[in-house]
Amino acid sequence: MCGLSPVGLRTVEQLHLAGARVVVLDDGEDERLEHVVRGWGVPYLRRSAHLTDPLYEAGILGASGVVCAESTDLRTLETVLLIRDLRPDVRVVADLDNPSVAHAVEEVMDSVGVFDVAAMFAPSVVEACVGRRARDIQLGDSLLVATEVLAPRDATLRELYGSLAPIGVVREADEELIACPGRDQAVSAKDRVTLLGTREELDGAGVPVPSAHSAPGTSLPARALSASDRALSAARDLIDQALRTALLLGFALLLVSTIVLHFGYRLPAHGGTLPVLDAVYFTVETVATVGFGDFSFSNQPTGIEVFGIILIVAGTTLVTTLFALLTNALVRRRITLSLGRERIPGMRGHVVVVGLGAVGMQVLMGLHARGRQVVVVERTESNPFLSEARAMNVPVVVGDATIAGTLESVNLASASAVAILTSDDLTNIETGLAVRDRLGSRWTDVPVVLRVFDRQMGRRLELSFGFRHVWSTSALAAPWFVGAVLGMEVLGTFYVGSQPFLLARLRVTAGGGLDGLAMLDIPAQIRVVAISRAASGRAMEHPPRRDTRLARDDDAFLVGPYAELLDVLRHDREGVSA
Repeated sequence: MCGLSPVGLRTVEQLHLAGARVVVLDDGEDERLEHVVRGWGVPYLRRSAHLTDPLYEAGILGASGVVCAESTDLRTLETVLLIRDLRPDVRVVADLDNPSVAHAVEEVMDSVGVFDVAAMFAPSVVEACVGRRARDIQLGDSLLVATEVLAPRDATLRELYGSLAPIGVVREADEELIACPGRDQAVSAKDRVTLLGTREELDGAGVPVPSAHSAPGTSLPARALSASDRALSAARDLIDQALRTALLLGFALLLVSTIVLHFGYRLPAHGGTLPVLDAVYFTVETVATVGFGDFSFSNQPTGIEVFGIILIVAGTTLVTTLFALLTNALVRRRITLSLGRERIPGMRGHVVVVGLGAVGMQVLMGLHARGRQVVVVERTESNPFLSEARAMNVPVVVGDATIAGTLESVNLASASAVAILTSDDLTNIETGLAVRDRLGSRWTDVPVVLRVFDRQMGRRLELSFGFRHVWSTSALAAPWFVGAVLGMEVLGTFYVGSQPFLLARLRVTAGGGLDGLAMLDIPAQIRVVAISRAASGRAMEHPPRRDTRLARDDDAFLVGPYAELLDVLRHDREGVSA
């Protein structure tokens, strides 16, 4: 294990729990993490992994796999290239945030698997923010859907959904998760049930499957209304008090001049009064100093001629002042936009994304692709992702999201969801509590995704403050790394309640613990959703029955919590060692 980033620490933990022998190479910048690793009994070398001698000392020559999760992409890339020189045959798994670098590494080095943690985590956040309780799962030529529904009444899962595969139940009473229950599991009304099947199977059982773009609040009229509200709000922000006063004086001058000219101006031809429309026209051309010659104050009574002088002086002064104030407001607004100090009071049904790091940017792109309106709050003006967000015409507010004024500026009261995704746990918790306070009675209706590294802290936040989506990027990504080095390929992740579930492919080892095992005898709370048969040219068998048996070299597609999948992997390997 090269590097003890948050993902690296979780990966070491899961490898250790899986019974793998692990050695950690790290510069030791965080002594707290070092103590945690040593407490697990894992050998720890405070050395740089991008140097040859430490890699030899860690046993690179006899290693079955290497995980690289350094603090920066540059360090990770340097370590990967060195390992490829020392052991071209070893399996390497790397954490790279930059998509271009990741693609180039995978293209050139066949034995290197590259994962983007932000790209893994973002889809779950996007699904939560748009309110879509479904995840598409591609298995070969078959498209399965994992969707969450509310149990309509007290009954068993078989009575409610027939032969559909239940993969999770979250009880409404106490939020307890039942992973991969049997079809005879009893549920209560309003329990959240996650089911897996094809769209045809779900439709046949009367289970609605929302499309990827059918989330509430994304209709064209709603977006148009929000855009018009935002335009009106922007106009109100642009017209400050001084400009309002000048406009009011201008209107008053137009009104007074129209009345005076209508009753006091005498037409030279027949001595009649000036019509109202002509009075308005004469006032405007006088104030604008265009003077087309069709009307004149000469040869008028003395009072009207004096009024004309006053009108010319007052009008030109007022017009000059209006232009100056308007120019000042436009320049000030342009500077405000460029510095991210814009207020977004007119937007409705939008998603507020707090923190524009690698994860925040992936979430922003996912929401933008869904047609959702997004407002970004970012504390650092020098953030390189700000230019990308502005290029997408996404409003950006530079400020501290823990402050009530910042949350008010993004119109949190009318937001449909909030994603708090900075890389600092304390900042995220403070922001989450501030959001909770500002939402008030809407707290239970608005999805708030809170990114927290420490899962125990996340659980306490859920129990104490009612957060429903406290998720950890490292906890979600670590299984991908572990699976890649242990031979279990993770294909996707989704959440059942607050518990991440994984879809993984495991090849049955000849003579292993799974070889010849029937579905009902699998020793874990997992669901085998499909089997790719080696004996029939990889034909897909979906869904397998209770008495279906696995055979060597079959690919079993498993769904369940990660700890349960590790139990299945251990069971398969224990059979070989026995």
